[in-house]
Amino acid sequence: MQTQQTMSDNKNCLKLLILAFLLIICGQASAKIYLVSVGIANYPGTELDLTLPDNDAKTITWLYSKNSDVEYKQLLNSQATRSNIVNAITTLFDKASETDIVVLFFSGHGYPGGFLAYDDNLSYSQIRKAMAKSRSKNKMIFADACFSGKLRESGRHNSSSSAINSAKKANVMLFLSSRSNESSLEIPSMKNGFFTTYLQRGLRGNADANRDRTITAKELFDFVSTNVIKISKEKQHPVMWGKFSDDMPVMVW
Repeated sequence: MQTQQTMSDNKNCLKLLILAFLLIICGQASAKIYLVSVGIANYPGTELDLTLPDNDAKTITWLYSKNSDVEYKQLLNSQATRSNIVNAITTLFDKASETDIVVLFFSGHGYPGGFLAYDDNLSYSQIRKAMAKSRSKNKMIFADACFSGKLRESGRHNSSSSAINSAKKANVMLFLSSRSNESSLEIPSMKNGFFTTYLQRGLRGNADANRDRTITAKELFDFVSTNVIKISKEKQHPVMWGKFSDDMPVMVW
């Protein structure tokens, strides 16, 4: 009788363990990803033209599209006007729940305080305002742009510290391709710039140090930063800042 009771208890324990495991898996799978991917290689005229940014955006879009639960908007070259980018951020990210992940990827020219859209400057304050409307607690910006480390500087009317405080209030993680005094490097023989090359490799799983199928902010930074510094021969140093946990998920497979 005791043996049967023990066997019954063991079966019940096993059922509970299986149920708990399934709940964990379902919880991870329920995190949807919303992506706005922007790449501008061909600016009006020829003086500002670049080689790889539109390829960078296509690569990131392709990568995220392989995830099982993602919704995205891709804007390339002349499509990437300031109003189109802001509208895409506002419309798409508004769909996200608290546990979902929202991502803005930008590749193109940067300037202290923002990005250069196809037709005009796009300040970080405008981006932050659009992203702040989203309920998501996992917000991130990936930028492959020269001098992107100066993104936190809002211009002469706002101090760097006030811009950082604004980012913290918006709960946005910024992962930027270079320091404020550095260029973001690319060579024509590569499909993508240095930063995007290792960003997509990291997000594909190479940054998943503990192999739990969830890539965290710290794991991604460690992988991308180490490799970009190495390939650039210490001429380019990615930076990450904002209000977020080291364990914040940036990709869940």
